[in-house]
Amino acid sequence: MVQNHLLQLLTMVAMEPPVSLDADSLRDEKVEMLRAIRRWTPDEAIQNTVLGQYRGYLDETDIASDSLTATYSSLRLFVDNERWNGVPFYLRTGKAMAEKVTEIVIEFRRPDHSMFASSDGKAVKPNVLSLCLQPDEGIHLRFEVKVPDQGMTHQSKSMEFHYESAFKGQAIPEAYERLLQDALEGDPALFIRSDHIEEGWRIVGPLFQGPDDLGRRPAIYEPGSWGPEAADALLSQDDRIWNRVCGFHGDAGA
Repeated sequence: MVQNHLLQLLTMVAMEPPVSLDADSLRDEKVEMLRAIRRWTPDEAIQNTVLGQYRGYLDETDIASDSLTATYSSLRLFVDNERWNGVPFYLRTGKAMAEKVTEIVIEFRRPDHSMFASSDGKAVKPNVLSLCLQPDEGIHLRFEVKVPDQGMTHQSKSMEFHYESAFKGQAIPEAYERLLQDALEGDPALFIRSDHIEEGWRIVGPLFQGPDDLGRRPAIYEPGSWGPEAADALLSQDDRIWNRVCGFHGDAGA
């Protein structure tokens, strides 16, 4: 999931615009973006990743009682180029989670100086763009608005777009349905090349070193949760939290 799916999504978000939408131009930019991702030393892998295993995994059929296989991982990555210098990218995936959902959350950077503050004196929340890939495909844009006739009081509000409601009655192809159609038509644009695969494994390789080599074992998390507490601690180092927006309608996720 990390080496293939998550890094694919990361390249689509962070790559430079290709000169055209032909397959070679698109895949060239994806590979260039992967090459810019900072590589980990073993010590840095410990500092920037969390591995987890859900409670009860060892009781599953054909699973060794002492298995150290991870069923969850979260990562903090940095892209060392001019556009993304200093911007952390957080990825997570796991089994037996609270929901089955694929979402990209882009939090905009606050300006260095803002004249505005929320009613409790804290800095105004940054705008957030969420791309809802599965389920309920669509887009949420969350931003701060001034409450009418209440001084400088602000609230978070959202604008939403969902394919299901916008195109009622129109079939939306499943992801693999689209890929199979592209394969039949000989269009490789959405498929990755061998150099993409190699770069992906160079990035995640330290994750797959033996737990003894990294000096750790997968952290246990409860089925139906969002993963181990250590994953929350990873983001709290940067004064951040995991953000969910998709799946909420109106301002419920604000």
